[in-house]
Amino acid sequence: MRDHECRLKTGITRTPEFERKRLACFAVNCGLKCGHDCLYCSSGAVLRTHLAFRQLGENPFSHGYAIVDPTTPERVARDAARIRERGLIQLCTLTDAWAPEGQQHNIGRRCLDGILAQPGWSVRILTKNASVREDFDLIEQHRDRVLLGLSLTATPENSAVNKVLEPNASDIKERMLTMVEAAARGLRVYGMLCPLLPGVADAPEQIGQLVNFVADCRAEEVFVEPVNPRGPGLKQCQEALELWGYTREAEAIGGIRHRHGWSQYCLELIRNVQARVRRHFDIEKLRFLLYPAHLLPEHEAEIRKDDGGVVWLGKEQSLTAAAQRQEPK
Repeated sequence: MRDHECRLKTGITRTPEFERKRLACFAVNCGLKCGHDCLYCSSGAVLRTHLAFRQLGENPFSHGYAIVDPTTPERVARDAARIRERGLIQLCTLTDAWAPEGQQHNIGRRCLDGILAQPGWSVRILTKNASVREDFDLIEQHRDRVLLGLSLTATPENSAVNKVLEPNASDIKERMLTMVEAAARGLRVYGMLCPLLPGVADAPEQIGQLVNFVADCRAEEVFVEPVNPRGPGLKQCQEALELWGYTREAEAIGGIRHRHGWSQYCLELIRNVQARVRRHFDIEKLRFLLYPAHLLPEHEAEIRKDDGGVVWLGKEQSLTAAAQRQEPK
């Protein structure tokens, strides 16, 4: 990995989009490119116009490098003390504070220290790295103010396939063991099953296994999201899987690179997730995050017949809701 350092300007920022997702009101990010190097990552599409990519000679959609700001915790601590209106912060929304480059600079723990030193803040940790367990001692001191989630994107039997797609993230088994340890220590945990890729983690029995696992960990909520089709991520996933000989999985991902395939995948994923969550949770604990822009009209209509647990997002949702309010009864 090529590790770059880049000075950013922000510490704690408001995040209306993540508030709509019911994840957090505030966000922290510690860089522009995460060293976990997940092939499906859509952050490049969000951050692609940042000048740092051009200055560092890197393509925002390429792989093999990370961009981190080791000074992030200093700004986070400053903002945590300065901001008067306080609430739930997600650490992080676009990058991972416990990725390899984050560990090098102890960014996750330093950010937690800066935030939790101030009253009124709470933190939602989201990571794909089991190294977060090294900070359980700090989290235990503030156990009521911290929610912990490790992204579970495959079942253990598919960990080898998943390693192709998430080359530098912790193995799925390690993430699950970390969740188990957190629950055993009485820490607050939530489920993050995102993304559940076709051919990798979207079969009913795989979804059932993951939902059952987070239920056993006493997860307070379970978030699920289909893979974001934006950018070249799906193409890169398909090509990598083909290269490593995972033909069936590659074909499944290739099948959702067009709108009809993605929309059908999304409809089936919602129905399978709803069925499994209803077995283990109150459906009110499900947060299926859904942007309807890529859905076919007939699939959107079908989902709306039973959208228990679905969090509708994006401009399209507000326009649709407004149109429905104007329809004659």
